Amino acid sequence: EITINNKLYPVDVSPRLLLVDFLREHIHLTGTHIGCDTSQCGACMVFLNDKCVKSCSILLAQCDNKKVKTIESIGSREKLHKVQEAFREHHGLQCGFCTPGIIMSALEMKKKNIKKEKDIRKFLDGNLCRCTGYHNVVKSISSYINND
Repeated sequence: EITINNKLYPVDVSPRLLLVDFLREHIHLTGTHIGCDTSQCGACMVFLNDKCVKSCSILLAQCDNKKVKTIESIGSREKLHKVQEAFREHHGLQCGFCTPGIIMSALEMKKKNIKKEKDIRKFLDGNLCRCTGYHNVVKSISSYINND
């Protein structure tokens, strides 16, 4: 059993099934992206028991009796989460492919009280964006973290 976005899923799975593949192909939560298949890019970032992890490096079988939170649980079309508002306000996204993973990382940074620009940049080392120089991404995250 696995709880995803507060919904319980009793699952009988192949021992080789990755969490990211289950999310996208089996329960159609496609906000979590597959970017590299090598745990390098961070596009597949989710929360597993309240800790940010790359879902392409976790087997679904390892998630038994655990809780997963995906980008779909962050805000809604009607009411954006504060981090989403910050990204919109500060132009922190380009094509949007990496954005879900970066937003999940931003949530983790806020939990860890990471506030300085150099520390935000260092934390983002596990998130690759091919569209930007990260300036507006960092500006967005800084705005979210430092403006409660």
